[in-house]
Amino acid sequence: MRKELVDKINANPDYHELVSKRSGFAIKLSIAMLVVYFTFILTIAFNPSALGTPLSADSVTTIGIPIGIAIIIFAFILTGIYTKRANGEFDDLSNKIKQSLKED
Repeated sequence: MRKELVDKINANPDYHELVSKRSGFAIKLSIAMLVVYFTFILTIAFNPSALGTPLSADSVTTIGIPIGIAIIIFAFILTGIYTKRANGEFDDLSNKIKQSLKED
């Protein structure tokens, strides 16, 4: 990439807005996922009987199984949320940056 083009992109306020919004949003979603995941892992480590409780008296499936599945579903939901915002707001900002470069 030419240095002039890199300098133009770096000087664009829309580029800085895109970087800050995308990074902030990604960090928030990552923290949410890490909190959920590590809570699950720490519960397994320090209180395994809480997740080892059977769903019912005659069940061999423990409560940890649906909670683990819920964590996986939560990860998919967070991915969908990020994708929706990336395809909307973040793409709009990217296109705005590209358009400003074409005009110069």
